[in-house]
Amino acid sequence: MNPHIGRRLRYGMVGGGPGAFIGAVHRMAAALDGEYELVAGAFASRPGRSREQGRLLGLDARRTYNSFQDMAQGEAALGEDRRIDAVSVVTPNHLHHPVARTFLRAGFHVICDKPMTTTLADAEDLCRTVEATGLTFALTHNYTGYPMVREARHLVRAGRLGTVRKVVAEYPQGWLGTRLEQTGHKQASWRQDPARAGASSAVADIGSHVHSLVGYVTGLEIGEVFAELSSLVPGRVMEDDATMLVRFVGGARGVYSASQVSTGEENGLALRVYGEDAGLLWRQERPNEVRLLPAEGPRETLTRGSPGLSPAARHATRLPPGHPEGFIEAFANLYRGVGRVIGAAIAGCEADPLDHDFPNHRDGARGMHFIESVLESAAAGRWVNMAGYRP
Repeated sequence: MNPHIGRRLRYGMVGGGPGAFIGAVHRMAAALDGEYELVAGAFASRPGRSREQGRLLGLDARRTYNSFQDMAQGEAALGEDRRIDAVSVVTPNHLHHPVARTFLRAGFHVICDKPMTTTLADAEDLCRTVEATGLTFALTHNYTGYPMVREARHLVRAGRLGTVRKVVAEYPQGWLGTRLEQTGHKQASWRQDPARAGASSAVADIGSHVHSLVGYVTGLEIGEVFAELSSLVPGRVMEDDATMLVRFVGGARGVYSASQVSTGEENGLALRVYGEDAGLLWRQERPNEVRLLPAEGPRETLTRGSPGLSPAARHATRLPPGHPEGFIEAFANLYRGVGRVIGAAIAGCEADPLDHDFPNHRDGARGMHFIESVLESAAAGRWVNMAGYRP
């Protein structure tokens, strides 16, 4: 039950039909704490596929819709005791903006997969819509939900590293090392289709996570970026590899890498932050620990659930030490926080400040500003200024 409203939060889903990876992840995350109930959906662009998914999920056939427009209209027409409270948007990128805008205008809170949109103009339009409606918009950069990422942020913000000098962040994958998109593979085909992915593939898909993670942990603002984008698999139209040099406001330097053709890699997202006094390392494939690297003295391995961690890390921890938590739990931490913020809004009260710890519409616009700046830099072969952007 949602603690603010004494019932489960009712939500609908757009996208996430048969064969979709991320839709199933969102449904598992929403279900983990028993605070959400999936009651409606428009799961696919083809009505038959949407109805099939609705049947598999046990939904009332009358609330499995043929389109997201029908769903927004149909749910808005229901009484307060039946209609959805929020919608989860898990479509390919090109639909994020129209779906989110439609549901916001219909009076529903929105939980949207990343990136927020395919253009900065659309992202800024969503920001204006969110501000005008006063509704909650959450962007599921799920790596911000890991307890030890939140501990890493605490270490940096509390000054344990001293002034940050250098940031190295990478996201190597190997799954697109061949032209998988030519085989009919659902996930590969839309990511390599500019009409659905937008102007970027690797940067939008995983480079956006690198940008989100660095900003979340360090709080640093990018001043300038210089990028090289490559299509290393012959015949591929969109980039599958990206390297970015970053100059942060204040003088720190960064190196970002996002690659989907790093043979043998799985999901190797990693963050290194080096300050005057210490460094730290966090790896997504070993998410339950942070390595603290002091300039003097022994190195430390901080582990999830151990005594002495920050309130933010403890709030995101579900199991005792030694029981691994991972990808689904990180997603679920975002869903739990968003749900409690929405529940508090419905009840007319205040949520716990720790529940507000999720990326929002402004983070989404900053992400799109980063993606478009990277594309501009790569096309022009020069440094591009990013300082001072305020969505």
